[in-house]
Amino acid sequence: MTAADWFSSPDDATTRLAATGYLADPATATTAYLAGALQKPLLVEGPAGVGKTELAKAVARASGAELVRLQCYEGLDEARALYEWNYKKQLLRIQATQATGDAATWDETHDDIFTEEFLLTRPLLTAIRREEPTVLLIDEVDKTDVEVEGLLLEVLSDFQVTIPELGTVAAVRRPFVVLTSNATRELSEAVKRRCLYLHLDYPDAEREREIVSSQVPDLDERVAGQLVATIARLRELELKKAPSIAESVDWARTLIALEIGDLDDKAVADTLGVVLKHASDHDRAVRELRLRK
Repeated sequence: MTAADWFSSPDDATTRLAATGYLADPATATTAYLAGALQKPLLVEGPAGVGKTELAKAVARASGAELVRLQCYEGLDEARALYEWNYKKQLLRIQATQATGDAATWDETHDDIFTEEFLLTRPLLTAIRREEPTVLLIDEVDKTDVEVEGLLLEVLSDFQVTIPELGTVAAVRRPFVVLTSNATRELSEAVKRRCLYLHLDYPDAEREREIVSSQVPDLDERVAGQLVATIARLRELELKKAPSIAESVDWARTLIALEIGDLDDKAVADTLGVVLKHASDHDRAVRELRLRK
C-alpha cells in the first residue's frame, strides 16, 4: 500500500472508520490520515479504555490490511518482539550432521543453521517482511522496559531490522504503525520524535451517546442518555479503574438483555458489575451515588 492508499483525506478517514463502527472525532481522523500520508508511526496516548487499540483495529478493517500486534509487557525482550533462532531445530541439525559422519567444518555448519529455515519471526520482523498491506500495533508500549525503546528506534526510523547472521532486512511495503500508551511512564524523546502524536480521552456525553447508540441500536434513547450520564458520574469518582467506552457498550447490551427500560438506582446497583471490576470501586459508587438496592 502506498501512502495514498490508506486514506485520501481526513473526511475519507472519518467515513471509512465509521463504516467499521469506529466514530472518530476530527482530530483522530486527521491524525490517522496524516499517519498514512506521511508514512510515520502514530503514538496514541490516553487512559485505558478510550479506544486507542480499537483505532488500530479499525484502520486495519477500513483498509483491508492485516493486523500484526505486539503486546508489550514488563520483561519483553528482543527474542519476543523481533526474532529468535530455533535452537532446538539447530541442535538437531548439528547432531544429524555429526551422526552421518559428515566432515563439515564448523564454519560450514554455522552457515547452514543460521538460515531462514531456522528463523522464528516475531511481530516486529513479521510486519517488516510482509509484502501485503499491514497495520502494526505496538500495544501499551509504556509497559516495556526503557531498553526496549532502543529496539524500536531502528524499526520506527528506517523500517528495517538488522540480523547479524543474515544482514539487514528492509521493509518492502511500510506498515501503518500505531503505538499505544496509557502514560504510566514517560516515553523517550527519541521515540516521540519519530511519531505523530494523538491524545485520546473519554468522549463527551454527546459523542459517547453516539458510540453507544451505534453499537447498540436497540437501546432506547432515553435509557442511553441515563447510561451516559451515569458513566460520566462514575468517571468523576476516585476509582481504581474508571469505566471504559467498551464497558459503556457492554452495559447497554446488558440493559437490553435484562429488558430494563429505566436506569433507576436499583437497576444501576444491580448491574454495576458490568462496568466496575473492583470491589472497592463498587462500594464507593454505591456510597457516592447513594444507590438504593
